[in-house]
Amino acid sequence: MDVVVITGIIASLFLVLGLAEPLAARLRLPYSVMLAGLGIIIGLAAAFFLRTDLTDVLNPVATGILNLPIRSNVFLYVFLPTLLFQVTLGMNLRRMADDWVPILTLAVVAVFVSTIVVGYSLSWISGIALIPCLLLGSIISTTDPSAVVTIFRSIAAPRRLARIIEGESLMNDAAAIAIFGLFMGFVMRGVPDPDLGSALARFPFLILGGAAVGIVLGRLAVICMAFMQRYELAQISASVALPYFAYILAEQVFGASGVIAVVAVGLTVNVTAPAVLTTSAWRNMRDTWDLLAHWAGAMIFVLAALLIPRLLEDVTLVDFGLILVVAAAALLARALILFGVLPALTLLRMSPHVEPAYRGAILWGGLRGAVTLALALAVTESLRVPPETRRMVGVLATGYTLFTLVVQGTSLRYVIRRLGLDKLQPIDAALSKQVIAVALQSVREQVAEITENYNLSRETTRSEAKAFGERLEKAVRRAENTDDIQDRDRITLGLIALAGAERDLVLERLSERGLSSRLKDRVVTDVDRLAEAARQSGRTGYRKAARQSVGLGGGLRLALWAYNRLRISAPLAQQTADRFEILLLQGLVMRDLDSFIDTRIRRIHGRRVADLLHELLNRRREMIEQALDGLRLQYPGYAEELERRFIRRTALRLERQEYAQLHEEGLIGDEVFADLEDQLDTRFNAVAKRPKLDIAVRKADLARQFPLFGELDEATLKRLSRALTTRYVNEGDLILARGRQPDRVYFIASGAVELRTAAATSHRLGRGELFGQLSMLNRSTPRTEVRAIAPSTLLTLEERRFRRLLRRSVKVQQAVRESAEKRNISVPYLDELAAKQRKRGKAEKPAESD
Repeated sequence: MDVVVITGIIASLFLVLGLAEPLAARLRLPYSVMLAGLGIIIGLAAAFFLRTDLTDVLNPVATGILNLPIRSNVFLYVFLPTLLFQVTLGMNLRRMADDWVPILTLAVVAVFVSTIVVGYSLSWISGIALIPCLLLGSIISTTDPSAVVTIFRSIAAPRRLARIIEGESLMNDAAAIAIFGLFMGFVMRGVPDPDLGSALARFPFLILGGAAVGIVLGRLAVICMAFMQRYELAQISASVALPYFAYILAEQVFGASGVIAVVAVGLTVNVTAPAVLTTSAWRNMRDTWDLLAHWAGAMIFVLAALLIPRLLEDVTLVDFGLILVVAAAALLARALILFGVLPALTLLRMSPHVEPAYRGAILWGGLRGAVTLALALAVTESLRVPPETRRMVGVLATGYTLFTLVVQGTSLRYVIRRLGLDKLQPIDAALSKQVIAVALQSVREQVAEITENYNLSRETTRSEAKAFGERLEKAVRRAENTDDIQDRDRITLGLIALAGAERDLVLERLSERGLSSRLKDRVVTDVDRLAEAARQSGRTGYRKAARQSVGLGGGLRLALWAYNRLRISAPLAQQTADRFEILLLQGLVMRDLDSFIDTRIRRIHGRRVADLLHELLNRRREMIEQALDGLRLQYPGYAEELERRFIRRTALRLERQEYAQLHEEGLIGDEVFADLEDQLDTRFNAVAKRPKLDIAVRKADLARQFPLFGELDEATLKRLSRALTTRYVNEGDLILARGRQPDRVYFIASGAVELRTAAATSHRLGRGELFGQLSMLNRSTPRTEVRAIAPSTLLTLEERRFRRLLRRSVKVQQAVRESAEKRNISVPYLDELAAKQRKRGKAEKPAESD
């Protein structure tokens, strides 16, 4: 084929991609539907011009279009890795982890259910053998949710819902292709009654093998990117090769799942690369992949649509009936998941609540696309598949894809409108009126200032001001006459706005390199949780999410277990240092949110709402300061080192901005600017590494600051610090259960706990106090349970060492005695110990007189 023709065809296809998006927006159609329609039109036009006698001028172009080397391998090896890698690279894994149950349900479980329902329904009605029908079921089980996600975003649907659909798009491709490979093997071998058990036994190898290839390759790629630190384009270029290597190695070398390998390599890069790449390099890499995925996703639709006329050449009326059977079975299978399984998971508190209207939109928005056509094409190309199966799969899969695009795709917006999802909720409509009134007031003030500065004509200014004032008065009246927003709703909306402002401040701080790159997603995720929790549960949800952001994460708990049980300190040091950094950043951001409440929220929602938000913010600030105080007590001086590092990074960022401004103004040349940039890079790298946290040494400092241990000598204090173990507890955690004999004593280094008796009385203990000693010394069954009422740091000492300490320290004896007196409990052991010490003292006095 002539290179000029090929180049012209490719350029024309990119022009089609560019025109399709605005055309789809004008016709209010999903972008994928428009692409498929244009592809079909191009294919039909090429066939028409090639067969007509009207003109021969376009014959070379038509021949080139129809003879494009469009094979299933082109879709699976060229386009699919790009799409999968981009999705994994852009995922917020922490937020996806919150919704892993509905994502896996919609993706994996729904694929299995759809395969079985479609396969058995088609086989029962048509009389076709079961295995080819199940093969078809697996092909049409993979959905393309881009249309419904785009529409959900345009109508401001909950972000969590869009995230669930995006997660489904990633996982169901892998599940459907894996099941497709299983049944494809049966069909090619001509197995009439296959052993599904032995076939399913290969699934663990396919999944684990692909995951292993992806993880190893991803780690190696990130190590290579670290050596390309100053070469951003080289890092991006290396990332482009990564998903293709993963797919080819897994499929061709190890016989594992290439799709799983691409997903694993993308997730690995997503987790580890931000700690290696600079902020700009990571952002540019993701932007590059967004563009590549946009091209790949659009091109795969157009190229696959070119094949539709060819695949439907010999369709019959019976085939139309079977297509409707497939469509009905597929909708039924999806409805079983959406309206049966998901509500059950919600009742079990394993999945967020999804409104019936949204479930209806998801049901009708389950369009099939290019992956379905690619898998069908793979069947039609295989000569090892019986001809009747090739024809059946090609016609029914293509016909059903067209049904979803033409029938469901074109009517999706109508369905959403009928479900009422295109309308603002009353609370949002009322809020809109409030926002317009406040915004117009600010605009009027700014316009008045601008017109005065530019000395414009008085008549013109007065006329425009009058017209604008009338519009403002109408907006104010509409806002004042709105009774739809109650105080509770105003507080919720204020909290959502507050979380949005906090997110902006966090991103601004992150741009100053005030936080380790590895922690960026974690901090942003915590802020996103605040907004979503406020939207779902108001003040209660916001408080819960705020406590979680300050509380102890699973990584810290695991690291502490490894330190206490296995004496492995490195994970605990890293997790504790991470906690230090995050708390410091949160404390900095809290100071800036008060002004946002006073300047923005107060004007929209009033003084009472602003005061309540100030109160909630003060509680968060107290929790953060309390947690920081506990860490400062354990590791004195480390917080100061982090603060110095933040200040130095901020100063370097401002210095870079100043040099860039001077360069832009022409005050310094390119050579000088490049030299200054190199110097700044060197200094940035010098302060980029976080100071090392020494767990063992800091624990001795902590014991030294504890009031109870003030009278101990240095040698005893060092031995005690080695014997003490650290335990972190979150608010609400049970520390000591009622009826269980404690085998150690607990000293409160930071935080607070509450002792609750069986008689429903309670007693609170704070920093510097101890508990667990009374039941231990009296050998009695405790009738009190102890729970943390704040994130707390405890030091624990086993019974044998505590008794030894008690015999040596008068202060510890006094603290135990005071604790017993407060609770009206006698401790005979203390009396015996005091008597022994008095006898020893009397025995020593005659010896001294002698």
